[in-house]
Formats: sequence, C-alpha cells, structure tokens
Amino acid sequence: MRVLFGVLSVAFLSACATGAGVVGTAGKDEVAAATAAWRGAYDSRDPARITATYDSDAVFWGTTAKTVAANPAAVAEYFKDAPKSPNARVTFGEQHIRVYGDVAVNTGYYTFFNVRDGQTVSVPARFTMVFRNRDGKWLIVAHHSSRVP
Repeated sequence: MRVLFGVLSVAFLSACATGAGVVGTAGKDEVAAATAAWRGAYDSRDPARITATYDSDAVFWGTTAKTVAANPAAVAEYFKDAPKSPNARVTFGEQHIRVYGDVAVNTGYYTFFNVRDGQTVSVPARFTMVFRNRDGKWLIVAHHSSRVP
C-alpha cells in the first residue's frame, strides 16, 4: 500500500509540475522554436507566413502601431506592407521563456534592421509574446513590442 501511494504521489506531483502536455524542458524548447519560426516568417517578408504564427484569438501591439490589432484582419493589416522592405530583418537577444501548461510567455529584446538610403538602420525593441499550444502547435495569442527608450 505504501509503495502504491508513493508511486501515485510521484506521478501526481510530476503531472502538476510539468503542466498539461509539457514535459521538462520540452515546452521551453518548443516555445523557443515557435519564436524562431516567427523570426523566420518576419525575415521572409511574407505577410501570410508572418500572420500564420498568430492564433485566431491573437492581440498584437506592434512596435510602430498606433492602435492594437485585436483580430486576424488587423494583424494582417499591420504586416501587409512587409514586402516593401525586403531587407528588413530581426535578431533576438536575451529571452526569458516560462511555460505554464498549454500557455507560455517569452519576454526579452530584439533588434530590427533595415536598409534606408543605402545605410543599415537598427531599432532595438523589447517584446513579450504569449503563446498557446493549440493541437500541438505553439501560436502567439498576445504580442507586445516597443522601442527601447
């Protein structure tokens, strides 16, 4: 009886500690990969590829936005002109990923680069991305980005 209770206790505590569907560092690795996928989509300059990294419930407050994008059409509107800046890229710096079951938060900084008048221009910014694991895929449900003062 004691052995059974011990085994059940360990199983219960393990399940609580890891959250739904996330085991050990796998969740952090998956969110890091989802963040890298967003970077790849951004660097592709393909609006459809960028917006595909956002959940249908996503809310996005872009670095240069004057208003919050609270639906898929508004997120798509923000990125619609991405092809007009074919040299724009982003690089990530420090990231802090926390996973809470099927929800994760990644907070850190990134730097946007573009070429204007033949010169490389950089814009350092900070971000928070909140992800939700929907059917095994981590998608952005909230994204806030602002320039570093």
